[in-house]
Amino acid sequence: MQTSSHEIVNIIFGDYFFTMIDIINAEIKSIAVHYCGNQTNGEELILSKSLLNIDDERVNQLLLKFFLNNFQHVEYQQFTFSNGDPEMNILFQYVSKIFDQESTLLPQSVNMARQLYDLSTHPQIKSGDFFVAIFGGIVADGLPVEAIGIFKSENKQEFLKVDKKQGAFEVKYDDGISINKLDKGCLVLNISKATGYKVCVIDNTNKSTDAQYWKNDFLMIKPCNDSFHATKDYLDLCKNYVIKQMPNDFEISKTDQIDLLNRSIKYFKEQDEFSMDDFSRSVIQDPQVIESFKGYKKQYEDERELELNDQFDISEAAVKKQNRIFKSVLKLDKNFHIYIHGKRELIEKGIDPDGRKYYKIYFNEEN
Repeated sequence: MQTSSHEIVNIIFGDYFFTMIDIINAEIKSIAVHYCGNQTNGEELILSKSLLNIDDERVNQLLLKFFLNNFQHVEYQQFTFSNGDPEMNILFQYVSKIFDQESTLLPQSVNMARQLYDLSTHPQIKSGDFFVAIFGGIVADGLPVEAIGIFKSENKQEFLKVDKKQGAFEVKYDDGISINKLDKGCLVLNISKATGYKVCVIDNTNKSTDAQYWKNDFLMIKPCNDSFHATKDYLDLCKNYVIKQMPNDFEISKTDQIDLLNRSIKYFKEQDEFSMDDFSRSVIQDPQVIESFKGYKKQYEDERELELNDQFDISEAAVKKQNRIFKSVLKLDKNFHIYIHGKRELIEKGIDPDGRKYYKIYFNEEN
């Protein structure tokens, strides 16, 4: 059975298929569009005085594809502020007013456009068309939900149009927006308002640190405090500790590092719930290493402005995603790669009388 190109937005992690947002019945209720230039480059802010007319069904469907098909590999974020209170976030306030009263879309979209223009001072920020839309018919986490979309299109593409006139053909060109790639987008779901809503974000341009104004300055978002992000963050913490910090604190071989990484990912694959105490006893084991790990955890939290819970439900989707970054390969010069998947006791390291290093591997069957 075939489905249309804008039916379902999914998250795919390896062979794991995780449906996040169902947009098969999505519709645009109303939409506003403005033009946001770059102040530093002397460009204008042009504000519309009326909502966009989308009575044309073809235009409506193309806009749906343009806005929603791009949210295929996203994670839930939430609005925040410097003090952690999402209600202090100006975008949160504008969005909340639209959710409360849809008729305020135009004036609130003007407020958003002005806010974006005030922040568009970095020389790398491109000008572009700025859209704010209200969507209905979206299903998230199995429940129908209203959503507000905030989008910016920065890159125009040239296209050719062939016209036939009185038996002859004429070729014209123009610049336009490609509906296959959205430069910047934000979909705010009317869920979990008290913690800053559930927000999905993409940013396909201006990826340099200096130009991260869309996520950091304009939207002011952070990952949701859910099982997916808790699992993802802890696995990232484990990987960084074993690879970067542990060799500084202890004399440890590459095989022992790989073994600890394998045991860490195995714990997350086999357990339904994470417990710091249980993880320390069953995976890390050595009391000195446990204390070193806890110290690094505090440093990791401070550097990333995170607060990692010591107990949470493990997300299978996050485990499958992070599993790709847990390398179990022992590289020996440029000649050999040894893949170590478990049973550290079956591999030994030594030096022969001539000073050559070697590994001795024990096995039962050769495949």
